[in-house]
Amino acid sequence: MRRPLACALLLLALTPAFAPAAQAACAVEDAGLEPAIADKKELQEAKNAQIVRDLRTLRDAAIVLDSYGFPKECKELIAILKELTAKPEATIKRSGDTDEEKAEEIQESREPKVGPKEPRPR
Repeated sequence: MRRPLACALLLLALTPAFAPAAQAACAVEDAGLEPAIADKKELQEAKNAQIVRDLRTLRDAAIVLDSYGFPKECKELIAILKELTAKPEATIKRSGDTDEEKAEEIQESREPKVGPKEPRPR
């Protein structure tokens, strides 16, 4: 008795009419970031590597927002990402900050900080 009920529920969940949340998900792949990077020679220059990392970080943030149930914010971030990749010259000019020390500080802040280990109870 449980098996047919479980199968019926599974089929309902997989039916598009009963899964509107899945259809409303943010389409991060539509941002076309990697093809844009490959197509724009400005973004392939070594001096603009930080900008490319920043763009990828924004894409990753959109994925995180979507996975936590913030599709509206994800879509807004994807729109910003598309705008930044559409005109790389303007993005490069806009970034203006090529301070390597600041980039290193940002990178260090991304590394998880681990406090002193507490002994495990036995």
